[in-house]
Amino acid sequence: QVLLVESGGGSVQAGDSLRLSCVASGGGFSGLVMGWYRQAPGKEREFVSLISWNGGSTSYRDSVKGRFTISRGHAKNTIYLQMNNLKPEDTAQYYCVASRLLQDTRDAPRYWGQGTQVTVSS
Repeated sequence: QVLLVESGGGSVQAGDSLRLSCVASGGGFSGLVMGWYRQAPGKEREFVSLISWNGGSTSYRDSVKGRFTISRGHAKNTIYLQMNNLKPEDTAQYYCVASRLLQDTRDAPRYWGQGTQVTVSS
């Protein structure tokens, strides 16, 4: 079973930056595509970004392109989401997700972390 643990959330002002981290552990995390979803109050969960196992492929939702950067650590079981120029509409619970395939990670992730809260004030 794959365990995903997020960290790095917090409360910031608009225009500030935050970096989220997610560590995967347990059997079977090798080869996983990993990424991030978020859920704002009263809204459905939405895809944010993903990165392939070797880091060669990344994807972002349009509203975060140019502001968020996803990366994977040397150990490959850790990913990061660098969030710059944060906006109030980025306020949400951010979840680390993972699956074996890129499309699954985008559309229907198999593994989910517990989430970390990001709050952006105007």
